[in-house]
Amino acid sequence: MSTSLDSGPPPHAPATALRQRMAELRGPSTAPHPLDARALAALAANPGCKRRALLDGAGVDKAALARALGSPAAFGQSQFAFMRGNAFEARVKADGGTELLGLLGVADPHGALVPDLTAAGPEGRAARTALALREATGAGVWTLLDHPMLALEVAGSPAFLEPDAVVVHPDGRWTVVEIKSFPMVDGSADPSKVGAAARQAAVYVLALERVAALTKDASVDHSVLLVCPKDFSNLPTASAVDVRKQLSVTRRQLARLTRVEEIASALPDGVGFDLESCSSGELASAVGSVPAAYAPECLSACELALHCRERARSAGAVEPLGRAVRGELGGLTAVPEVLSAARGESGDPADPAVAALRRAARLRAEALGAGAPGAQAPVAGTGEETAGAGRGTA
Repeated sequence: MSTSLDSGPPPHAPATALRQRMAELRGPSTAPHPLDARALAALAANPGCKRRALLDGAGVDKAALARALGSPAAFGQSQFAFMRGNAFEARVKADGGTELLGLLGVADPHGALVPDLTAAGPEGRAARTALALREATGAGVWTLLDHPMLALEVAGSPAFLEPDAVVVHPDGRWTVVEIKSFPMVDGSADPSKVGAAARQAAVYVLALERVAALTKDASVDHSVLLVCPKDFSNLPTASAVDVRKQLSVTRRQLARLTRVEEIASALPDGVGFDLESCSSGELASAVGSVPAAYAPECLSACELALHCRERARSAGAVEPLGRAVRGELGGLTAVPEVLSAARGESGDPADPAVAALRRAARLRAEALGAGAPGAQAPVAGTGEETAGAGRGTA
């Protein structure tokens, strides 16, 4: 496992050999798909999934890959929501970000600096952002960085992240600004959406810590500014969100990721994810050669979730039942094993999972009147009923 993630210096460019290997995997003529903070937060939530780590590290477009496999992603932002979000962000940042700075309590927002962060390529923009942060910290004046570029090494591969804004305080503190289009009604917003925004902002804070470690008198604020429409209007309001918990979890989870070169070295010869030259069968075989860690939570976070769920179901795995059930089943990793243990055909009676399953099966039979002579045993299906009953009695 890798411990490649810390709050030390910025990541160096990956070795040429790694770049070439990642390009070979996604297709030499295919540009790498950028890895954003939302994807990184989802990756951190499931660090055991080598499949996602490799595909993200190689820059493979997972949405296009899912379509090629016949299992298109069932989630995503609508075009209307995307346009509404862009319009709201433009309103918040209008006039040099004076309204945004006012939400932070800046007495004279017109006097704040807004440096130009234009540069060639993501590496150039990340270097220009780091320079602007150092200059703003040294100057000791309010500074607004609009769409800065941050670099973060993930599983041995560089990721470039673009927060909505970063504000530099006169005392050297750096605050991440996250602008969302969901409403804040009577001072509070949807907890699930706030939680998702906090996990995303924690990734930006983690990347900023690398730059702050090399900048004199700089520190990164662990409270981010969440800006949303007030009630159901288009007027912005803001709230500070403490992301220390999300930051700790993200740092620990990303540190657990296996380095992408280790995953790639274990692949069979000839495996690739070139959407232009590979057939759907070849792509399915390539995807299947990389271990996955499917869980129902993937359905709202990963473009390949439907494909992985179908493969897990076909293999009779218990993972589609959920992490809680999977944990309670212990060493029983397949649905046929679970059903066999529940019927008393296999398994150690001293095993708590086996004992719970058998008790659950007896209760189910009694409830359905299946204990009468000649009654049929439960038919082996998905295993959800038996496993779910076992969970309730474990």
